[in-house]
Amino acid sequence: MKYTASHWGAYQITKTDTATQIDIKPLPDDPAPSRIGRGWISAARDRDSRILKPAIRKGWLEGDNGANRCRDSFVEVSWDEAIRHAASELQRVKRTYGNGSVFGGSYGWSSAGRFHHAQSQLRRFLNLAGGFVSSRNTYSHAAAEVIYPHILGLSNRAFQDDMTALPLVTEHCEILLAFGGISGRTAQIASSGTSAHAVPSWLDQLRAKNVRLINVSPQESDLDKSEWWAIRPGTDTALLLALMYEIVVAGRANEDFLKRYTSGWEVLRAYLMGESDGVAKSSDWAATLCDLAAPDIRALALQLVSRKSMIAMTWGMQRADHGEQPLWAGLALACLIGQIGQPGTGYAFGYGSSSPVGQPSRLISWPSMPQGKNPISDYIPVARIADMLLNPGGSYSYNGENRIYPTTRLIWWVGGNPFHHHQDLNRFENAWTRPETVIVNEHSWTATARRADIVLPATTPMERTDIMLSRRDPTLLYMSKLFDPMGEAKDDFEIFKLLSRALGFEQSFTEGLDQEAWLREIWQQSAVVAQQQGFELPSFESFVKEGRFDVPDASECRIALESFVSDPKANPLNTESGRITLFNETIAAMDLSDCPGHPTWLEPCESLLDAEPDQLHLISGQPDTRLHSQNDRGSESRADKINEREPAYLHPETAQRRGLCEGDIVKIANDRGACLAGLRLSKGIRKDCIALATGAWFDPQTINGLPLEVHGNPNVLTIDKGASGLSQGNIAHTALVRVEKWTAPLPDLTISKPPKIKTQPESA
Repeated sequence: MKYTASHWGAYQITKTDTATQIDIKPLPDDPAPSRIGRGWISAARDRDSRILKPAIRKGWLEGDNGANRCRDSFVEVSWDEAIRHAASELQRVKRTYGNGSVFGGSYGWSSAGRFHHAQSQLRRFLNLAGGFVSSRNTYSHAAAEVIYPHILGLSNRAFQDDMTALPLVTEHCEILLAFGGISGRTAQIASSGTSAHAVPSWLDQLRAKNVRLINVSPQESDLDKSEWWAIRPGTDTALLLALMYEIVVAGRANEDFLKRYTSGWEVLRAYLMGESDGVAKSSDWAATLCDLAAPDIRALALQLVSRKSMIAMTWGMQRADHGEQPLWAGLALACLIGQIGQPGTGYAFGYGSSSPVGQPSRLISWPSMPQGKNPISDYIPVARIADMLLNPGGSYSYNGENRIYPTTRLIWWVGGNPFHHHQDLNRFENAWTRPETVIVNEHSWTATARRADIVLPATTPMERTDIMLSRRDPTLLYMSKLFDPMGEAKDDFEIFKLLSRALGFEQSFTEGLDQEAWLREIWQQSAVVAQQQGFELPSFESFVKEGRFDVPDASECRIALESFVSDPKANPLNTESGRITLFNETIAAMDLSDCPGHPTWLEPCESLLDAEPDQLHLISGQPDTRLHSQNDRGSESRADKINEREPAYLHPETAQRRGLCEGDIVKIANDRGACLAGLRLSKGIRKDCIALATGAWFDPQTINGLPLEVHGNPNVLTIDKGASGLSQGNIAHTALVRVEKWTAPLPDLTISKPPKIKTQPESA
């Protein structure tokens, strides 16, 4: 049997009914296959969007220094010429400005394969070339990545690894309070590949046991078939503080747990009671902010301490202004309840945000392509790239440091699309013109490729062989090639091998190994790891023939913080006190107005609390039909659109007040930008909100003299600002917009065809 794998699932390779074409079908033991996979082949084989030959931007060849980067045509060239230009440009920038002027951008999900991991390939190449400025953290959960080491003494990755297994939640939990819900949209995906989607079945088991499932979210669909608390967006911290207040007032706080396992409770308690600022954080106080009923808040507080309770936070909670605060407040609430470290209760982060979180599977650290050591120590928080480009030499705060933005002359981007992930894309597009050169390895004409100077066509995962080795998944797959590469596309390894040859370090980059030899090397190293884990892997030849290997006895149910709770003296946390910090002196000493030393209610920079009557809160969550912007050109995503525009969701009463009907094309706008979308109506969304998923390919145009994104990309509307001076994470979920019917002629999409390309090379 032949297989392949992706971030949204694993697949058997099959023939179609006519036996003339290759097709894929989900693994037979996957209980809930992803919808995303139904559009994968069509996206990978979409000839209109694939990059077929190396291309160089015309203006770059003419020496425009990036001025026309976002609105230019391309010249197709041979691979030899493309490699020559890319290698000589990297050499020029290094020689003139130093390696600290090179930014290595490989942020994105690229491939589930272990070898063809774009970030590893790029970093290995740039490290051998003298180094580069890198990025830290993720768009997914940067606020958590920075604050958890302070308050939990664990990295976000370590905490995710330690997460209480969902089967234990289904067995023991009586109240699951889910902030941001547990979404089936994001439960489809896993960053290193996944063989089974189990989150839906675990949720069904919870419902069957009549567990009280509470979805605290402006959208009902974030946790289907549950009790919906339609909170006002951005006010979750206020609700959490009020729940703590009511527990304290009722005399039900677990003082033994607080004394033994936490530090700083006295300071937080004084804030809750209003002793430090004159404002008691009562349910009456929170009800007005959250648009919830005070009696319901009081009743829930008492139930949480009376029953087996889990406080669960989704990743999206912290992608907002002051995003650290709800995470910290949720942890503090769990400490007051005092059930952390017990089976199925306590505190969790990320259930449903990614398929493996809470999966009861043994963790195995498999080998990967070695990246080497970066000689350049400089970095930026990943979501601050536009600030770096627009403000070279400027200062910013990050995790207790005062840092300086480098001056970037060259960007090399592989395996990702920042014109999907980043906020305020009109601002970002301006910033993108600042470097002297942008080089991109990419398989399709994404917005990033269209805004590059040198475009090197890469293969898709379906056009190469690889191995799925996920440390959180018990299934190992040999990823067979489905198709020959389209056009002249090459694997990233082959591209960097050619570049390394031109720069004089091919042997160091390849170590004398071709792709198959590297796969054998990775498998051989994996065999050593397997032996250490107590089982044997088959030979590489057998693995290739069978295509699949399942780790024996892979089930392992973990309980978050269990060892710490069982013996806090023998297993202290790596925090300033060795315990969970409810008041953190290190953070307090940073003197950040946007991230104080304990969980605090801070109003977002844009909020419905101060909105004008016609403004709505924008919810820009993950889509159901694709992963971020991947597969947007596929059949599943395109079939879900309305007149080729991404669908936006409004409450029927909200639409009626604005004279809008299902199927209308609407313009969504604020001071940062505007986009078009197709309208769908749903009673499962707050009346003061509008939902528009991320990932529609960025298609900005000028209509009647004004900028307009015509495809439905919400990131022309979102704010490019750090969550706080602590994490500098993105705040995609903090934005206000207005909506109106679009009555002018509907613009054609430019993303449906390649950029303007001249087929004959021009001299530089």
